[in-house]
Amino acid sequence: MYAVCVTFQLHQDSLAAFMPLMLRNAQTSLKDEVGCHRFDVLTNKDASDRVFLYELYTDRAAFDTHLAGDHFKTFDAAVAPMIAHKDIQTWDQVAQ
Repeated sequence: MYAVCVTFQLHQDSLAAFMPLMLRNAQTSLKDEVGCHRFDVLTNKDASDRVFLYELYTDRAAFDTHLAGDHFKTFDAAVAPMIAHKDIQTWDQVAQ
């Protein structure tokens, strides 16, 4: 498995506009991408300008398919002005 963890630092007052787009991206990924097994969207009540994602894919190729998808490209372009900073970490499963 291949895990992707993303932390978004949003510009002030962007969360309300960001979340529906983020949730739609997550739902579409789970529904339409065979290699996407999990796509959790998390928030922290004490840090309302941050959103954390935990995504689980079959392998790196499945994640690359996600990045190349039209729904992701549309999402990415729409939310770009809302993001102050984005940290992406990827993890390869070593053993089960």
